[in-house]
Amino acid sequence: MRTFDLAPLYRSTVGFDRLFSMLDQVSGFDGATPSYPPYNIERTGENAYRISVAVAGFTEADLSIEAKESTLTIRGEKQEKAEEKKGEVLYQGIAARAFERRFQLADHVEVRGATLENGLLHVDLAREIPEAMKPRQIPINGTAAKVIDAKKAA
Repeated sequence: MRTFDLAPLYRSTVGFDRLFSMLDQVSGFDGATPSYPPYNIERTGENAYRISVAVAGFTEADLSIEAKESTLTIRGEKQEKAEEKKGEVLYQGIAARAFERRFQLADHVEVRGATLENGLLHVDLAREIPEAMKPRQIPINGTAAKVIDAKKAA
């Protein structure tokens, strides 16, 4: 069920297409909200963040991370190895299907690194605002009345 119709906004604005698309995605209007693999987004400091994705059963070779413009994409594709099959699987509860998870990054957020430990892929992010964009104090240069010495003026 769609509760908001953004079509009038698309018709009357220019340059906000990406914003409206993100609103559609967040609100789940696109119909299918991916839930695999599960993930957490944590704030680890004032300007530091961490995305943790549950990737049990995947190795470093099965995963790829790509940061392009303001999008972080994490992909996983299990490499099947025929020689490793030792027995017949009676029940498979651990999903090993391919996935692609995308995250929209805010301005000036950069990927610092990634680690894979205990079935969790941790991607560390940091927001670094350029010096030119940071707030700065502007000194006030007042004009003080200059006193002219009467002796020098005469």
